[in-house]
Amino acid sequence: MSDDALFAAVMDPANRADPYPLYARLRQRPVSRQRDGSYVVSTHAAIRGLLFDPRLSSEDLPPPRRPRTGNPLKDLILNPIKNRISATHRPFIFRDPPDHDRLRSLVMREFSIARVQALRPRIAREVDALIDTCRGRREVCLVSDLSYPLPVTVICELLGVPREDEPRFQAWATQLATAVEPDARHDDTTRRKIVGAFDEIAAYMRDLIREKRRRPTDDMLSGLAAPGPDGRKQLSDFDLLSTAVLLLVAGHETTVNLITNAMLTLLRHPEQLERLRADPERAPRLIEEVLRYEPPVHFRTRKALGAITVAGETIPKGAPVILLFAAANRDPARFDAPDRFDPDRSDIEHFGFGGGLHYCVGAPLARIEAEIALVALSRRLIAPRLPQDPPPYRPGASLRGPEQLPIGIDGIA
Repeated sequence: MSDDALFAAVMDPANRADPYPLYARLRQRPVSRQRDGSYVVSTHAAIRGLLFDPRLSSEDLPPPRRPRTGNPLKDLILNPIKNRISATHRPFIFRDPPDHDRLRSLVMREFSIARVQALRPRIAREVDALIDTCRGRREVCLVSDLSYPLPVTVICELLGVPREDEPRFQAWATQLATAVEPDARHDDTTRRKIVGAFDEIAAYMRDLIREKRRRPTDDMLSGLAAPGPDGRKQLSDFDLLSTAVLLLVAGHETTVNLITNAMLTLLRHPEQLERLRADPERAPRLIEEVLRYEPPVHFRTRKALGAITVAGETIPKGAPVILLFAAANRDPARFDAPDRFDPDRSDIEHFGFGGGLHYCVGAPLARIEAEIALVALSRRLIAPRLPQDPPPYRPGASLRGPEQLPIGIDGIA
């Protein structure tokens, strides 16, 4: 395989279970031009140097394009208006300063550390309740039994979304998550599905926001929908809508992968699972190493606003750029024995939650959910083991994690 086809191989589902040999080859050239004209950045130093570079834009989503319906009113007037609104008011992870900074600061005010920390007892009760439902079984599926329902329940509670509505938005969220996959976002059929899913979930959130404005409660969505100190809206209706959709989708998608990847790694390193069982205080350190070793997000895409020279390679203006975080997390120039899972590392400067201006807003919550879940699983699953390794993986290469994770057990403690 030639070097300029390596990222295409990363995108191939056949390599989903173990893309790390491909990452090692990509790191041989810190910035590598691929056949499609994109530039893959794969070393720790090169990515760190780009994360705060204003010439690298997050506004790289292709323009939304709603399919023709045959109705002249929709095709010539309504849908072009909707397309312009969607492009202008896209979620803030796809926006640059100053819009990104303004929207992020409003979200961070609602997503406070105090609010997140206050959820600890609630998360612990939910984890125990989910594990209790597995009593009497000799096999559990971590994804469907815990690592999916837990973060969905938590983000619904934080936002003020009725938990019973979750089945309605599960398919929407799964479809919207494909927007971060380079191959999916440029496929016309998938793009239409993404736009359709957004329109449907936006209609749901629009009704919920109206209700929050009529009857506000103590949740994030009510706080974002409330007027500011001057009595004016803090967010335009369109920005509020895209922000609410982003929080609902991103608030659980990456955490599902974090918990699942972490448990899979522990089952592959049973001595570390036993150490966690004996000493739950190891959990935060263990999670940081998982974020380096098997991160929930493997890469994010950007666009060059001007020519950028990195590691001797010039990325031309307008070129797509892929920041390959998971490759940088195993860069031997930055980490000793990077392919070894070692929670006792003294320095874990990883990109597990991205970095720079777009560092994950929900990182503190994801860490808490993973910590509580892993400690409970280590103590309550009796003789856990992998009946299948590798497990089946989700289709996406960016949001990488097992689609299912069967675990054989002798019971529930």
